[in-house]
Amino acid sequence: MKHTILAGALAGSLFVPLALPDASGGAPQDPKKEAPAHGQGGGDMAAMMAKAAKFIQPGPQHKALERFLGRWNTETRVFMAGQATPPDKGTAEVTWQIEGRWLLSKAQGRMMGMPISSCAWIGYDNFKMSYVVTMVSSMDTAMTRSEGDMTQDGKSLITYGTLDEYLTGEHDKMVKYVWRFLSDDEIVLEVHDLPIGEVNTKVVEMRYVRAK
Repeated sequence: MKHTILAGALAGSLFVPLALPDASGGAPQDPKKEAPAHGQGGGDMAAMMAKAAKFIQPGPQHKALERFLGRWNTETRVFMAGQATPPDKGTAEVTWQIEGRWLLSKAQGRMMGMPISSCAWIGYDNFKMSYVVTMVSSMDTAMTRSEGDMTQDGKSLITYGTLDEYLTGEHDKMVKYVWRFLSDDEIVLEVHDLPIGEVNTKVVEMRYVRAK
């Protein structure tokens, strides 16, 4: 790294009249009895909604994202053959993009002396049962995506994804991102270039210290 359709389907299926008029002009009919079958087996709406609830409502994994919220001072280092460049300072602010579901991180700073701004969206996909991250920056025109989970002790978030290395012509290089939660006020993000091998794979490190 050197550098739901479900919601729409549910909305449509939920548009059911509360009362259907009798064809003869009599009293309204019970829609549960008279509504046409929806899909195979007739489609029990209550059962469908109960099944969907666990996929569409935020849960404890989303609660865990709160540790990212706030304003941060950052230091970014680039690693080459295990040797780090001097730290470049910057700032970041993390807020809810969609309350309780999706975070937006906006950062400003420098990398190897060059100005850089970036945005990252972080959330948890209940259906995938994975954290998902999408990132863009001013250093290129790419949008990167990664997916993963918290470690069992809850002290790190590890995601995997791919990126294209335009300097070497490589496509879909495997990359690992590790957020280490050192304390409530300090987080370290590591970026690992996995094709390098088993050692010295860390190519970028960004340290976040909560702004006072």
